[in-house]
Amino acid sequence: MDVAAGVSYEEKLDRFLKRINDGEKIEANDWMPDDYRLTLIKLISMHGISEIMGALPEKEWVPKAPSLRRKLGIMAKVQDEMGHGQLLLRVVEDLLAPLGKGREDIMNDLLNGDLKFHNVFHMEAPTWADAGLIGWLVDGAAIITQTNMLGASYGPYARALQRICAEEVFHAQHGESIILALAEGSQEQKDMIQDAINRWWPSLLMFFGPASAATTGSTKQDITIKYKIRTKTNEQLRQDFLSKYIPRVLSLGLTIPDETLRFDEDKQQWIYKQPDWSEFKKIISNKGPKSESRLQLRRTAFKEHEWVRRALG
Repeated sequence: MDVAAGVSYEEKLDRFLKRINDGEKIEANDWMPDDYRLTLIKLISMHGISEIMGALPEKEWVPKAPSLRRKLGIMAKVQDEMGHGQLLLRVVEDLLAPLGKGREDIMNDLLNGDLKFHNVFHMEAPTWADAGLIGWLVDGAAIITQTNMLGASYGPYARALQRICAEEVFHAQHGESIILALAEGSQEQKDMIQDAINRWWPSLLMFFGPASAATTGSTKQDITIKYKIRTKTNEQLRQDFLSKYIPRVLSLGLTIPDETLRFDEDKQQWIYKQPDWSEFKKIISNKGPKSESRLQLRRTAFKEHEWVRRALG
């Protein structure tokens, strides 16, 4: 019982649930249950850090882009992604403040391996087609996930997503323009796209997370839906992705590396070969192809810029 207010925890929780069920937004200083706060911290921290880590594979292509126009485009995209990360970490800071924590704790959790980031950003990007595919399909997958949370019950996150989703649309168009240029080029360039799709397809399926906790041992989808942070399950989001992008991939004369792939008219869903979820668990535990090198780059930057944080503090 909250003696000062004369309100029990159960009454507070009931009022909280009524607010979100009525479509009200929860703000940083509002009362919220601990599991709601902790779920938001984990979700938004992972999202923010994934934006920052996700800029790294494309950063590798800034000096190697095939033209000045392409170089300027990918530089602008990297800048946007870093800006998204900073915006989201600012949202998390308000949630962390009552716990006596801040942004430095988030970065330390990342560098210590306690904070995960999206599986796709542990992967290699060895060709220019990979750079295009990241924008076209990875950012396309991100748009599907993030637009599902535009109505999130937590107001600061929902408002941040308004800007992020608008910019991600341009990122997807940027990636698509790279892919279309390659698809209209030589056979070698077309083969480059197909090779990139073959390598990225399992990671793209894993992007949305497991269909249930039985697959990998844990999932936050039930609690995020319960608290109206999002409305769709992982599998529903994956089906949306398949419906949107399979026709686009096939229209370019490319193939999907899955001989089982088909659309079930009766169930109105795509049937596909499940990715290796044990590989997913390994990758997000920082054992992916580029996990250590990208984390080491962040560790170096974090250490070298310590003087800036001290000066600003």
